[in-house]
Amino acid sequence: MSAPSRPSARARIAEPLSIGGVQFADVTEFHRWFAGVADRTHMTVERLGLAELTGWAQDEATGIIRHHSGKFFSVESLDVRVTSGPVPQWSQPIINQPEVGILGILIKDFDGVPHCLMQAKHEPGNHNGLQLSPTVQATKSNYTRVHGGRSVPYLDYFRNPAAADVIADTRQSEQGSWFYRKRNRNMIVQVPENGAAADDLTLEDGFCWLTLGQVYELLRVPDLVNMDARTVLACLPFAGVDVVVSDNAPAEQTACLTSAVGASTDFESALARSRVAERGLHTTGDVLSWITDTRIRTDLHAERGPLAELRGWQHDGARIFHETGRFFDVIGVGVDAGGREIASWTQPMIEQIGTGVVAFLVKPIDGVLHVLMHARTEPGYTDVTELAPTVQCVPQNYDVLPAAARPPFLDEVLDAAPERIRFDTILSEEGGRFFGARNRYLVVETDLEALPAQGDYRWLTLHQLAELMRHSFYLNVQARSLVVCLRSLATASPGPRGAY
Repeated sequence: MSAPSRPSARARIAEPLSIGGVQFADVTEFHRWFAGVADRTHMTVERLGLAELTGWAQDEATGIIRHHSGKFFSVESLDVRVTSGPVPQWSQPIINQPEVGILGILIKDFDGVPHCLMQAKHEPGNHNGLQLSPTVQATKSNYTRVHGGRSVPYLDYFRNPAAADVIADTRQSEQGSWFYRKRNRNMIVQVPENGAAADDLTLEDGFCWLTLGQVYELLRVPDLVNMDARTVLACLPFAGVDVVVSDNAPAEQTACLTSAVGASTDFESALARSRVAERGLHTTGDVLSWITDTRIRTDLHAERGPLAELRGWQHDGARIFHETGRFFDVIGVGVDAGGREIASWTQPMIEQIGTGVVAFLVKPIDGVLHVLMHARTEPGYTDVTELAPTVQCVPQNYDVLPAAARPPFLDEVLDAAPERIRFDTILSEEGGRFFGARNRYLVVETDLEALPAQGDYRWLTLHQLAELMRHSFYLNVQARSLVVCLRSLATASPGPRGAY
């Protein structure tokens, strides 16, 4: 009799995984290691006026801020007109970073258990300094060493992955409100357990091996798993991604599925079915048609221009800020760092005013958990609209906007009973360009009735979201973070929310 076939890497990586790993038996050991990295590395960040930045210049005629190399990024203005939404026209500063960076996680099996190679990394905008980042997190200017610094560890596994198994490889967008058409290559690459590629994979200082279960457990710690790690993890395929549970599937089929993922509650059972149910309230074909329709019927004009002509914004020589004191500022910082490719630099950054709310409303529909997705237009998107969380906003901004601008379902999220909140943690946004930007990420159960066919909201299954993430520019970066948070509920050990 032949031996049973070994599951594919794609299937095994996506399965619920052990909390105990090759390097850390539990997350308590990880936290001791992480504290040690913090003790022997450092980053100090000082606020500077924009005119004080070394290597950056503000054009006298246009006010546009650029690096002297012509690389990295520039700060420009964007004049926006849009046919959908309560605010039809506005101007704002925006970061233009046309180059495509690499965000990548290496995976390797140890005793048959896949582990992720993660890095403890400082970024100048991180709320708490050190955070857990992907194996590689680098702009093209960084990895081509425009700054003259050290090379990026493990980069060749992603630039030349021939000797490895590429699990995911897709371009994804970043914040469309602060970046102009920014995209990064999100990659997950598995190194063989044995062989030359595995033998060459030595553990650099500041890097560690974590099981996926450990990473999911660490997602509950505020400001720990950074945005770049979250967006890459979202691209992991689900186990059994090609399995379809039909509407009339026999009870034993769904029961086997529930048992396979360890579901023990109605919510967990619905979540398990959502991972494999190809057809939900709407077919994937209908969803794709709906997204295309929103992109066609939304007339978006976003024209880059000089900062000197921004309407409603002021520049006091040190920073650029909105006349209401809301939204965000453009500031300068000076950085001294240890353990980075270069030891010191200065740069402009965007500083968000206030803490945002980013939330999925979820509900079981015919026993399958569905997520309420919003087709959202942001001026920096490459293709007009992307699927966003149910709610994505900074609530205090709406104090200075028309009442009609208040996001739908915001009160449903903020007023949710504690027992309906399945995930609730404050997480940081990208710390290389954004200073102290944090959002409260929530997954909230709701009893909302199914929405009408028309409109900018649809109920989708997790399987449908996973299929969309195999392609570029369908889910925005906030939605991808929440997909990882929702997936973690099926694998991470339960614990009190907000306990860290």
